[in-house]
Amino acid sequence: MQTQIEKGNQKVINAWTFYDWANSVYPLVITTAIFPLYYKSIVGDDADVLGRSFDSVEIYSYAVALSLLIVSILSPILSGIADYIGNKKIFMKSFNYLGAFSCFGLFIWEVIPIELGLLFCITANVGFWGSIVFYNAYLPEIAKPENHDKISAKGFSRGYLGSSILLVLCLFSIMVLDWSPKYSFLMAGIWWIGFAQISYKNLPGDISENIKLSDGVFSQGYKELKSVWMEFSKIKRLKRYLVAFFVFSMALQTIMTMAQFFGTEAIDWSIGVDFSSLNVSSENYHSLKADMIESHMQTGMIVSILFIQLIAIPGAMLFAKLSGLWGNIKVLIVALIFWIFICLSAYVVNSPIHFYILAGSVGFVMGGIQSLSRSTYSKFLPKTQDHASYFSFYDVLEKIGMTIGILSFGYLTGAFSIRYSIMALTLFFVVGLILLLFVPREKKYDLSI
Repeated sequence: MQTQIEKGNQKVINAWTFYDWANSVYPLVITTAIFPLYYKSIVGDDADVLGRSFDSVEIYSYAVALSLLIVSILSPILSGIADYIGNKKIFMKSFNYLGAFSCFGLFIWEVIPIELGLLFCITANVGFWGSIVFYNAYLPEIAKPENHDKISAKGFSRGYLGSSILLVLCLFSIMVLDWSPKYSFLMAGIWWIGFAQISYKNLPGDISENIKLSDGVFSQGYKELKSVWMEFSKIKRLKRYLVAFFVFSMALQTIMTMAQFFGTEAIDWSIGVDFSSLNVSSENYHSLKADMIESHMQTGMIVSILFIQLIAIPGAMLFAKLSGLWGNIKVLIVALIFWIFICLSAYVVNSPIHFYILAGSVGFVMGGIQSLSRSTYSKFLPKTQDHASYFSFYDVLEKIGMTIGILSFGYLTGAFSIRYSIMALTLFFVVGLILLLFVPREKKYDLSI
């Protein structure tokens, strides 16, 4: 239905990777660095939602899980329509704008009911992940299979760099200009919409003429997903890879989404703070001490996030290089071993210095496994022009995995503690690793194991 795209066109490829620059500010500034701290400072340890009391991290986890479930349901419908009319860009834009304007909604969190604030969290997440469905679907259309690793890593690296720049600007506004953290949500939304226009200018988006959407188009996406799975079932290598990806995605994306809460709840930020300047006999000694610990925690969390971002850039490029030498599956196995070690270490980590070491380890493997998971899937695909539906399948699988992972995380945090949640995620990585070992060997595009 759409015009054939010239593969390898650098102008189009640069436009594609630039959307990573635009959208990566959302997962960094909103879901990882600033909003979790802001959320905890406003809501506290417990949240009353719809007349019921929840652990604040638990209810936030449920909101994120709901948003992912919504994306999982919508993606097949929209992908079917996108393939039918031959235009992924219009849906990518729509989700982009939904997410960015929801970031603006988070700006007024303090003056609205918590239920409405959580709704903005949900719609922001739907916007982000919904746009990613159509963004990912462009990769096999604009690049040759042997270049997928390099281009995918370039996109993630550009995203890490751009989001780090905005984070520094946000921190400057908070720590130097003394602005409220909520202004960072406005900055993130503007950045996301603004820089995305560079991508939209050059990404193809031809619409077929004389289109009449029938009722069948809306169910076509689900039919195509079923058809895709039936086709995948005949390809042992791809089927086994997807099952492994589904399992380790439960842990991977959950950690990336909820890691900040681990830092605020599990680490003893009083370690390393010099309280000698405080007068023990002072009436407000305890409140001043608490303020110093809070300040140390906020600074430490921001430093760890920046550290993760900086380490992630060379990490993504290194993993892309190694995939060409060792093969994608081998490198993914190595990455999962790293993640298992990280999760086991997180269970016993207590001091800030050990948390920083953990953060550096996370950064090193985070970008690599994300970009490599995406590019491996794109290489494994059979020849087709129906990329939106194939990547819709990939994204639906990832989102369902994330939903299960985040629901597990939220429930275990509310019922026990956040450390038990981390141990549960370790199990997902272990099972994913075992499943990857059974992906058949194939000497093609350096995918051998």
